[in-house]
Amino acid sequence: MSDISHLIAALKAALPESQVLTDRDTLRDSSHDTWPLSTKLRRLGCHDYQADVVVKVTEEQQIQQVLALATAHDVPVTPRALASSVTGQPLPTRGGIVLDLTAMTQYRDINTTNLTVEVSAGYNGGQLEDELQQMGWTLGHSPQSLYQSSVGGWLSTLATGQFSSYYGGIEDLITAYTAILATGEKIRLKASPRAAMGPDLRQLFIGAEGTLGIVTSVQLKIFPLPQTRLFDSLELPSVEAGLAIMREQAMAGLRPFLLRLYDANEARHAMLNPQQERPVMFLGTQGVDAVARAEMDAFMAIVHRHGGKSVGSEGVLKWMDRRFDFSTVENLLDSPGGFAETIEIAHTWDGIAGLYHALHNALTPLAGEVLSHFSHVYPQGTSMYMILLGREATDAEAVEKLRTIWRETMRICLEHNAELSHHHGGGLVRSPYARQSLGSAHLLLRRLKQALDPNGVLNPGKLGL
Repeated sequence: MSDISHLIAALKAALPESQVLTDRDTLRDSSHDTWPLSTKLRRLGCHDYQADVVVKVTEEQQIQQVLALATAHDVPVTPRALASSVTGQPLPTRGGIVLDLTAMTQYRDINTTNLTVEVSAGYNGGQLEDELQQMGWTLGHSPQSLYQSSVGGWLSTLATGQFSSYYGGIEDLITAYTAILATGEKIRLKASPRAAMGPDLRQLFIGAEGTLGIVTSVQLKIFPLPQTRLFDSLELPSVEAGLAIMREQAMAGLRPFLLRLYDANEARHAMLNPQQERPVMFLGTQGVDAVARAEMDAFMAIVHRHGGKSVGSEGVLKWMDRRFDFSTVENLLDSPGGFAETIEIAHTWDGIAGLYHALHNALTPLAGEVLSHFSHVYPQGTSMYMILLGREATDAEAVEKLRTIWRETMRICLEHNAELSHHHGGGLVRSPYARQSLGSAHLLLRRLKQALDPNGVLNPGKLGL
């Protein structure tokens, strides 16, 4: 405690005192993000991962000062912005400093010639998208957490959005970014528009969850708003038929901007129809009018070959209006004994159906409802969401049920050689499985950590580090 007191005094001497926070409520808040388990623990008054001090930085020089003091006092630093993480990335496992980046929002530069926008890392993604759309542009990146997440957080967690089948994930949308290393050195990683001078070093920090450096600004691609958007809702004979459609359209090189396959359980929620008995696919094409219409026609030919049919656009259009609504999960978590979890994973085409059935068989006894959908489609496979909703007698029992759900899901994914996360990242909940999931690649991650953060200051306890 003496060392922490000295650190806090040094921080207050180096920065405005109003930016160095040690009040009880702020420290308790640092112990939680939007991870469902964390939400239930907050209700129980459990604040297991508290910082000793929260530092609200406003500029890069302040980050360098904080890192220098942290290294001198051998105290860990956990970066945090809007804390929309659902797996515990911004929670400090060893106390120390939480580096609050939410005030890093001063910078925004739009280049409509090069089709890029650069913003400070703490910039709210929804605010940026709204500002761009008013000028006729879009990021193309549209996670459900759009209005609750920061641009720097997207990079650090390897995020993706609902329209990734057209625009790609965040790794495809980043053109450059700036980061501060644990040593205080500032680096700029870029490709304008492509570069072949050695490895693509931009990839090093994308998905690193703040373990290798602190991202301070991000440059992203922007796109003109589409001329035409077309929508349809499709009813399918089976999940397997839907997966076959997704695979075939990927082979054909089609690029629907919206492509989501719901199993029958989730289709009832997606269609707002408790009588829905078959899987449903939501489809959207966009772009130049003739291209959007041609892609819709080509896609529908594939659907008909697999026994699917159109049921009109009403279902998908209603979903578009509420696609940022997370209230079903939030309300259940906020009720006594209620629990909910969304776990996204990914697998190849030859493994995804088997994984789907194995998970459903294992998880159905653990929840009142088990829902699944497939989205973010690639030529080699797709991601899959497992959504679990239920209620126990107490919040404490709900916490134990959530822990059991995660253990079972990770066990089965490892048995099937699936990817343990598609876009929510590892965080605290997946960290125990990181070495097994990454295999020999984890050696490279450990070597990078040792080289870039030799004192182990940055965000310990994540990614198996």
